[in-house]
Amino acid sequence: MASRLTRREFLATSAAVGVGPAAGRADEAAFKTTLHKALIVRKMEEQVLTKHKEAGFEGVESSAWSVKPDEAEKARALAEKCGTRIHSVLCGWLNFDDAKKVDADVKSLEVALEAARGYGADAVLMVPCRIGGIPMPQPWEFDVEFDERTGHVTRVVKGDNTPYKQYIEVQNHATDTSREALKRCIPAAEKAKVVVAVENVWNNLWVDPALAANFVRSVGSAWVQFYFDIGNHVKYSPPEQWFRTFGKMIVKVHVKDFKLNPDRHNGRFVDIRDGSVNWPSVRLEIDKIGYNGWMTIEGSGGLSLEEKSKRLDLILAGK
Repeated sequence: MASRLTRREFLATSAAVGVGPAAGRADEAAFKTTLHKALIVRKMEEQVLTKHKEAGFEGVESSAWSVKPDEAEKARALAEKCGTRIHSVLCGWLNFDDAKKVDADVKSLEVALEAARGYGADAVLMVPCRIGGIPMPQPWEFDVEFDERTGHVTRVVKGDNTPYKQYIEVQNHATDTSREALKRCIPAAEKAKVVVAVENVWNNLWVDPALAANFVRSVGSAWVQFYFDIGNHVKYSPPEQWFRTFGKMIVKVHVKDFKLNPDRHNGRFVDIRDGSVNWPSVRLEIDKIGYNGWMTIEGSGGLSLEEKSKRLDLILAGK
């Protein structure tokens, strides 16, 4: 199991070095990995793609997952004409408590995989279900233990876990159901030559990196890997820990920032480099795991296209 930096250590380090643009810098000359800039696009229009290219973005991620293969191929040709690439596709959620909905979601993922093949993309983002409406620990309270063989959680906090008995049961059921659903998608992924990239988007599941990695690994296929969203995990544990734990299983990265409250509990999403992510440290971890891939901005709606590009350049440079 990968070494862990605890939340307490993370907060102490953040307090010592500061956060945001001034939080130190890495030696960019020493980087061995090459990262590529991208944004999420809803409609593939020449004007939009051209503006992205002119602003310095090399590619885009499509949120149009249900298009037919021939439509996707046209979009691919347009992107190539504009000098960009559609590198990934955003899909949706996998249900876990309704068999009919699970079947429908699996079929949707299969459609997205075929669309991705048409786009020339190599991954489809899929979130394996979400839960809520039951007692759960606060993000800073989690202290997870689990059975590595089954992926079942045995505790979520230190001490008495009785208040979270239902949460533990539901999470374990979701783990089993989601694993089987993802296994059903493997033939379609292999046929399309497109990876299913799992992301746990504030779905209240697999909030611990070791647990999340165990889940993805348990599917048992090279066609199911991990899509890491940097900002989504700040309230649970430092992003660096997720990079170290997942390593080569990370096939895509979303660039997002999150600012913790003054008491370091919870917080809010902010524009990239305005939050609590120590970007120089993150860039070093990316280099350590040998990730050569796309860094796609998600959010940061308060910034212009040009400002997004400049800030992402600084992140890629380890600043």
